[in-house]
Amino acid sequence: MKQLLMVFIGGGLGSVARYLVTKYFNVAKESIAYGTLTVNVLGSFLIGVILGYVLKSNGLTQNQTLLLATGFCGGFTTFSAFAYENMVFLKAGDYVYFFSYTLATFALGLAAVFLGLWLVK
Repeated sequence: MKQLLMVFIGGGLGSVARYLVTKYFNVAKESIAYGTLTVNVLGSFLIGVILGYVLKSNGLTQNQTLLLATGFCGGFTTFSAFAYENMVFLKAGDYVYFFSYTLATFALGLAAVFLGLWLVK
């Protein structure tokens, strides 16, 4: 039960943080959703740092890892929003935005995870 509570608290905090970031960065509906891109890349970096730290030093308990990686990062990142925003681009015929946003999200997300893992080595 304690593990579920850790995920619940972390997810709530991550969701609030995501809301604040996307509210600040997603100002234009016609262009790439920079807030969503920001939280996905930052969330990828954070999970890389958190899990890299756990693998390197075993410095977090299972509950702390659930709070931070599963809860916070899971609540903070937004694949469902990313998928919806891409559907909007496709429906509007904005293929340049679709491809650039998709490629940027995947490339920057993967790079952020690797950077997070590398930093804690």
